[in-house]
Amino acid sequence: MPVARDGGMALVKLVTVHPALGTRPGGALRSVALAIDATNGETIGLIDGHALTTRRTAATSVLAARALARPDASRLTIVGAGAVAAALAEAYAASFPLTGIAVWARRAEAAEALAAQLRDKGLPARADADLDAAISDAEIIATATLSTEPLLTPAMVRDGAHLDLIGGYTAAMREAEPRLTASAAIVVDSSAALDAGDLAAPIADGLIDPAGIITLSQLLRGDRVPSPDRRITLFKSVGLAIEDLAAAEMVVAGWRRAGAA
Repeated sequence: MPVARDGGMALVKLVTVHPALGTRPGGALRSVALAIDATNGETIGLIDGHALTTRRTAATSVLAARALARPDASRLTIVGAGAVAAALAEAYAASFPLTGIAVWARRAEAAEALAAQLRDKGLPARADADLDAAISDAEIIATATLSTEPLLTPAMVRDGAHLDLIGGYTAAMREAEPRLTASAAIVVDSSAALDAGDLAAPIADGLIDPAGIITLSQLLRGDRVPSPDRRITLFKSVGLAIEDLAAAEMVVAGWRRAGAA
């Protein structure tokens, strides 16, 4: 995932995802990012791409949620229990007045471990073994899985909720049923998200008109606004290199302030 800012920094991130190794510490993903001075090609440094990815992913999700979700949303459900799920919980807690965080994962022990980790950080987290129960009263639902079968149905999600779909980044991956995504006002991080299974399938079936989908940049600039007649809002992300660059610039600025670069 290469990206550059004219007169500033260039970044190249190499990523591997091994779903079969999802239970190892840190989860299925491994990555490294090389920061380069775009003006002369000199190497600035290597950054842990895994830490960079989890944090920028959570930051982008919360940026979208601050524009789409109710500002007083207090109940969050995290679907998944990997590194991105942990970053999501902390990022949402920093931006919304959360009074409860429910964690669900296919492996109950993973959900329990993440909930305990979040409680150790002072967050009001609990593990829930029942996905329906975990979602029933959620005002924000964030999914960070590698699922190839839909986990969420329309009946599970309350009207007015905000749905943050993060995990499915290929056409074969699904986190929500097409009828659920079709009921939402949809915002994407980029047009590449239209190729992910959660949107590609309902678009192909004629359930969603891609012309009605808004990009996050359009939303933040005020160029377009979500339709008010939809029962939920939905942010679908697949990750952008510009997000990596913004995060890496912050990392390098920190190094330089500390005299390390």
